[in-house]
Amino acid sequence: MMSKSSLARTPDGIEAPKHSSKRLGVFERYLSLWVGLCMVTGVLLGRLLPDAIGQLRRLEFGEGSQINVPIAVLIWLMIVPMMMKVDFGSIKNVGRRPRGLFVTLFVNWLVKPFSMALIAWLFFRHVFAAWIPPADADQYIAGAIILAAAPCTAMVFVWSHLSDGDPAYTLVQVSVNDLLMLVLFAPIVRYLVSGASSLDVPFLVLLYSVGIFIVIPLVAGVLLRHGFIRRHGVEWFERELLHRFAPVSMGALLLTLVLIFAFQADNIMEKTVHVALIAVPILIQVYFNASLTYGLMRAFRVEYRVAAPGALIGASNFFELAVATAIALFGPGSGAALATVVGVLIEVPVMLSVVGVCNRTRHWFPSASTDTERAISR
Repeated sequence: MMSKSSLARTPDGIEAPKHSSKRLGVFERYLSLWVGLCMVTGVLLGRLLPDAIGQLRRLEFGEGSQINVPIAVLIWLMIVPMMMKVDFGSIKNVGRRPRGLFVTLFVNWLVKPFSMALIAWLFFRHVFAAWIPPADADQYIAGAIILAAAPCTAMVFVWSHLSDGDPAYTLVQVSVNDLLMLVLFAPIVRYLVSGASSLDVPFLVLLYSVGIFIVIPLVAGVLLRHGFIRRHGVEWFERELLHRFAPVSMGALLLTLVLIFAFQADNIMEKTVHVALIAVPILIQVYFNASLTYGLMRAFRVEYRVAAPGALIGASNFFELAVATAIALFGPGSGAALATVVGVLIEVPVMLSVVGVCNRTRHWFPSASTDTERAISR
């Protein structure tokens, strides 16, 4: 088990590891650069090796299923290690400081996907109508909605750490969001995509996506987490095993992006301007939801170490799930898949800017009580 000197106990009674420094790893720090390189590599492969890429693209779990085998395997390698970080035992403490969680859930499920649908519809249908044909606009609207309907899971722990957020409370927020995704993600995506575009969303395929890319990885992550902790203890699990899995997840993400861009090579070469246009409504939506969450946290006098992670969860997305769902619904060469990938491309610089704002404005929020500070410092 972890020694007392390496643990911090929060007022919720959850022990979490102390961190000696607040730095992003090399992969996370330069994620946008890696995504850009993957984009270039994928496009080159698609143009230079069209036959080989075509064979990979046709590998599906069933004819017409749209679930590409190589991409599905890679996405599993991404998501399962992320789900291993989530401890659902933390949910029992949800009632001790409910205001921050209520604000987070309100923005994530009652504001975020609906505001994205409105913003995407406005820009792709009207503001950018001169540059984006209606068929492409439908695809980009769908991709943006799918991206917004998937609250962030793994990377938010990184953002919370950089903003000095409460790690235990962040765990509670992520755990509750993951459970709600099981029942809310599919109906919200179907309702909003069908309403904001002319695309038909096959609900059965959407349910398959939830089962394959949320339920199974979630169950696998929970079982692996409990099994490893039971055999080796929390300290080994947190300090050793999760770090070993981190390069696997990131490598799988980058290979997935290479394949997606290879599958879309012809489209991207013809629609380079579209990539920049797709980023605009996503950026607006991200900053809008981060500001709304942060402002509501301040209005309800939530302490900073809860408010900052809440704003970051409201701003970021579970882009691995979004990419997988877009591919399953519309195919790896679709505009919807491209829109979700653009979300990955801008994730790191945008989130670092939100972290910077949070760190500079912590004086806007009440501090934790003296007892809380004393408990955390132990």
